[in-house]
Amino acid sequence: MKTLLNYSYYPGCSLHASASEYDLSTRELFNALGIGLTEIPDWFCCGATPAHNVDELLSLSLCAKNLELADKVEGDMAVACASCFSRLKTTQHVLTENEVKRKQVETAINAPVKLDSSVKHLLEILAKDLGLERLATAANKPLAGLKVACYYGCLLTRPTDVPNLDCTEAPTIMERVIEAVGAETVAWTHRLECCGANFTLSRPGVVIQLTNAILESAKAAGADCIMVGCPLCHGNLDIRQKEIEGVYNADYNMPVFYLTQLVGLSVGLGAEKLGLDAMIVNPMPLLKEKGLL
Repeated sequence: MKTLLNYSYYPGCSLHASASEYDLSTRELFNALGIGLTEIPDWFCCGATPAHNVDELLSLSLCAKNLELADKVEGDMAVACASCFSRLKTTQHVLTENEVKRKQVETAINAPVKLDSSVKHLLEILAKDLGLERLATAANKPLAGLKVACYYGCLLTRPTDVPNLDCTEAPTIMERVIEAVGAETVAWTHRLECCGANFTLSRPGVVIQLTNAILESAKAAGADCIMVGCPLCHGNLDIRQKEIEGVYNADYNMPVFYLTQLVGLSVGLGAEKLGLDAMIVNPMPLLKEKGLL
């Protein structure tokens, strides 16, 4: 397919490790849609959740250096991970507002900070740059009959003045994207609630409690599955689901898909190109039941 759009691509650490299926499905989907991705050379960790809690200058400098590296590649920066997206956008916001911190960071990275470069989550690229109409046209295998709970978590649209992805408290961008390719979305109470993120390592009890409430809400709303745009959210909801079911004597069996996996199915990509075998909660029975494989 002819390349319609081009982006520099910041995968982030998780997509080269525990969330490799997110990276795989992103590359395959964007290739199928005619969207070019060039991985930023020599990119490194943005600091994600821990760095800004330990050293603000370090956190800002990590992101600022990655923004500088991205400027050497054609196109806006495409980001898949909600945590990376949040930190990169936060850095641009803070350094635009605070000249003292900007100068400190420029000294640390020995380069000017790129504050005018555009950082875009994959959702924004699909919904706005490519456009819902073109996305719908590309969906030659619509996800008819699949009821999806769109899970934003706490980072994609917050805080109010930073991500600028969608409405902070009532976003619809996830729903618009997945409905464009034929799926049905459900209204549910926990789509913006925190899953516990990195507490999965230090305070797993908190994560189990929070994620149980999310799964319970999605099931009560009649969802067949949950769709996410964050490796941390995916890990807590997918990897820990069996443990959660044991603690709460529940039976969720709720597949948790990355947005690129579901959209990828709709454009005809096979399970192997979407990394569906890497999911802990097996999605195959659901997809076969719905006639989507």
